[in-house]
Amino acid sequence: MLISPWRTDFPALSALAAEGQTYLDSAATSQKPQAVLDALLGYYASGAANVHRAQHLPGERATRAFEGTRTQAAHWLNAASPAEILFTRGTTEAINLLAYGLEELFRPGDEIVISALEHHANLLPWQQLALRKQLRLVVLPLDSDGGIDPEQAAHLIGPRTRLLAISQLSNVLGRWQALSDLLPLARAQGAFTVVDGAQGVVHGRHDVQAMGCDFYAFSSHKLYGPDGVGVLYGRSDALAKLKHWQFGGEMVHSTTYQSADFHGAPLGFEAGTPAIASVIGLGAALDYLSNLDHAAVAGHETALHAKLLAGLAARDGIRLLGAPQLALASFCVDGVHNADLAHLLTEQGVAVRAGHHCAMPLLHSLGLQGAIRVSLGLYNDGEDLERFFSALDKALELLR
Repeated sequence: MLISPWRTDFPALSALAAEGQTYLDSAATSQKPQAVLDALLGYYASGAANVHRAQHLPGERATRAFEGTRTQAAHWLNAASPAEILFTRGTTEAINLLAYGLEELFRPGDEIVISALEHHANLLPWQQLALRKQLRLVVLPLDSDGGIDPEQAAHLIGPRTRLLAISQLSNVLGRWQALSDLLPLARAQGAFTVVDGAQGVVHGRHDVQAMGCDFYAFSSHKLYGPDGVGVLYGRSDALAKLKHWQFGGEMVHSTTYQSADFHGAPLGFEAGTPAIASVIGLGAALDYLSNLDHAAVAGHETALHAKLLAGLAARDGIRLLGAPQLALASFCVDGVHNADLAHLLTEQGVAVRAGHHCAMPLLHSLGLQGAIRVSLGLYNDGEDLERFFSALDKALELLR
């Protein structure tokens, strides 16, 4: 039996179990360890205050904790400096920030390259930028396993390419993309490189300097932290090319009625009062994760994923999407609507996700309207999967 030694760190799992619930939807959002809950309560209970501008003790305390998270995030990603870390509301806002912040650098006929597996958060901002600026949106095709085909990419990334935006780990196919092959193709053309790390950041440590990307975005709520906050890493020279996109308090150095002088990164891109408690909670999540045995976590996640794939393969009529490598598996069942199956699983207390998973073009390219996705966190164990497979068998018996 696969047992998670970290399960007891997450109080919500006991509460869900008491309700007969098995949570297998961590790719959508994760449960939170007690350390994160303590950090949130500690901020509010000790005296909430705004950051940076206050000169009183609560404000100084909040600022130290807030900026401490920026330093932790820089360390987690091996950024060159905390100044390369911007706080956003999540991956979606981070990529929108880039799409608006870089738009003046594009000219009609320039090309933005994405892949066929992108989440809407890494599709729609670029799609809309292409429409605004008369650009060409180029879509990299996938191979039979659901990976981006490097040979095709080499032909499609060319002298008109100005930006490449790629998901690190697919939220539908569960497959790592070959960034070490893809990013150099764009860099050779002088193009910006953007990595959607929303799924990838949760699994292992990722070195953005070694990766060689210009920008890397992720969301706290998938990384066992609070919702409402995310991180955009940007190399300092790439950040210097962004235009400001939101205006208000905090981000201005000086202003008159007629003109303004704005801060650069990071404060220049964090207008208004930020999600202070959530940022502090993210710091607690990073601290919690930093103190885990990373090899043990990786081994547990690998074994759990293998058990999930083996169980799906042992059942007739199940079509696995792609060749998932870690963390999740999406599938459909011959003659069964995904929503019907998800409903019957829900009635048995098993929480999975059904639908197009915010990757509608990908699902349509596979001839599907939707699929079931099972996704795993470090707190899941073998019993969770046994309950899932038991519920799945009962549901399929009824539907067939």
